[in-house]
Amino acid sequence: MLTQLDPPLPLKTPKGDGLAHFVIDYGPESHLMWVVFMDADGACWTVPNPEVRMRPNWTMGRRPAKPVATEESEQEKPQRFRPTIAAGTEA
Repeated sequence: MLTQLDPPLPLKTPKGDGLAHFVIDYGPESHLMWVVFMDADGACWTVPNPEVRMRPNWTMGRRPAKPVATEESEQEKPQRFRPTIAAGTEA
């Protein structure tokens, strides 16, 4: 089944950002396929459902994703100052 999206949906894909104009449903045994026209060059790609994400939209409450902290990035941060519980008592 081919469904035209009105209005087109702004998506992030592995090929870059674009607007999805159609979605193709081949049935229960396959992923939805999004027909996306790329913002950068106008190329048309068909992208499987697990590879697409909606672009951020402040009005709709979709904020930009926060970067995931890794062990390396946590080690690079300076340690926060942690005062002792009682001033003047040191172990």
